[in-house]
Amino acid sequence: MEQKISFITLGVKDLEIAIDFYENKLGWKRSEMSNGDMIVFEVSGIHFSLYPREELAKDAMVDPAGEGFRGFTLAHLEKSEKDVNDLIETLRKVGVKIVKEPQKVFWGGYSSYIADPDGNLWEIAYNPFI
Repeated sequence: MEQKISFITLGVKDLEIAIDFYENKLGWKRSEMSNGDMIVFEVSGIHFSLYPREELAKDAMVDPAGEGFRGFTLAHLEKSEKDVNDLIETLRKVGVKIVKEPQKVFWGGYSSYIADPDGNLWEIAYNPFI
């Protein structure tokens, strides 16, 4: 199998709340691929979409009732520690939940975590090795 990710879909409890978070708090722009309940954003060559959790679970033929830590995070990398701090302050001002305040981390970078309305974790980080 070729090593790539083309499309990421998050199953969300409330589509309108999720849309508000990604469009109005993060400032993302919706792709023309969006239709009905499938909201798509083009993110650096990857398609990232929001879809009702119950419907996504039904499509995958699994139980939609997963709670707590999901065993993965998404990441947004900034160019410096200052940029991480600035972005976290901007997100804080628009009501985004800050899960972990920015700080130096064991792997040599600088990192913070935020949560979207469904509890999906986003790491906001500076990685000096990239």
